[in-house]
This record gives sequence, C-alpha cells and structure tokens, in this order.
Amino acid sequence: MTMGDETPVTSLILPVLIRPILSQLERRDVVASQTLRAALTKAEQTHPGLTYDLVMGIMRKGEISVNMNESILRLQGAASDSDLIEYRLNRTEDAFQELNKKSASLKRILSRIPDEITDRKTFLETIKEIASAIKKLLDAVNEVVGFIPGTSGKQAVEQRKKEFVKYSKKFSTTLKEYFKEGQANAVFISALYLIHQTNQIMITVKNKCE
Repeated sequence: MTMGDETPVTSLILPVLIRPILSQLERRDVVASQTLRAALTKAEQTHPGLTYDLVMGIMRKGEISVNMNESILRLQGAASDSDLIEYRLNRTEDAFQELNKKSASLKRILSRIPDEITDRKTFLETIKEIASAIKKLLDAVNEVVGFIPGTSGKQAVEQRKKEFVKYSKKFSTTLKEYFKEGQANAVFISALYLIHQTNQIMITVKNKCE
C-alpha cells in the first residue's frame, strides 16, 4: 500500500494512533508534543497517508506483524475528543451537539467489534446496537441539514449521507458473508469504512456551518 491509497485505515492513523501517543508525551514535554502534532497534521493534510506510511515503515523495520485494521478499529474506542477534534462540531445548538453524540456513539460501538466478534451471542447484540446507532446518526444529520445555508451546502451533506448509507448496506452484506465464511478482517475493514464515512459527514457539516 502506498501513500494516499483509498483505504479507511490511512485516514485514521493520525487521529486514532499518533495523537493519543503525543497526548501522553505532552505530560512530559508540552512544546515538543505540540510541535510534533502541528507538523504531522500539516504533513498529513499535504500528503494524505503519510503517517500510515511512517507507521508501516517502522513496523517493517522492526519486523512487527500486526493486523492494522483490527488494531485501529479497537483503538478508535480509546481516542479522546481532543484527538478527534476535526470530527467534532463547535456549534452549540442542540442539533449539532446531538450529531456529535450520535457520531461518537456509533464509532464507539464499532470499535468493540474486534473484542466481541468471536462471541456469537454478544456480537449479534452488538450488531443490533450498530443498526440502531446508524439510524440515530442519520436522524441527527437530517436535523442539522435545516441549519446549513445555501443549496450547495445542503446538497454536499446529502451526498455524504448517501455515501454513508451505501457503506452501511455494504457493512450489512459483509456481516452476512462473515457468518457464512468467517472472514473477520473483512468485517474490520467494513467497520473502518463506516467510521471514515461518519467522519466525512462531520467534516462536511463543519465546513458548511462553521
């Protein structure tokens, strides 16, 4: 995989893996942590996928074998609001704060998949939670659309919503295939795509409203 490949894990390395490490460094050296955070954020914006290549390069050098899809999905649940700042809305109206809550809730439930997928009964309950969280997120997006100025802004958010629905359906299909074939990694990847699409909704709403 090379820099900028269209996979969800590349966009999540910085907020889910790197920033929490820098947050820990901040306790020892605030200036160094903030300098690194700013530099890596700028580099990732200029060259999407750069932090993924950096991490994978270190892992190859150390001959470390890790399922990155599973690991990043699990780490998503531990990431703080400050690590995921670009995916949070600053508007104080209830509709925007509700969207913050619903997007965070969905991602948190999805992050439990690696720990629960091997327990069929627990996983089936988690799938029900995910379906409910998806519906609640879409309802929250619909509430926010009324606040977005201009036709083009509304259309941009509606397009993001359509993409999200498309990947939700793919996730459902992947789950059916998992229960037939047992390919857990395909479920991890599909869940990461859902997280990525959730983040894209948040970024688009943020860009159009703030």
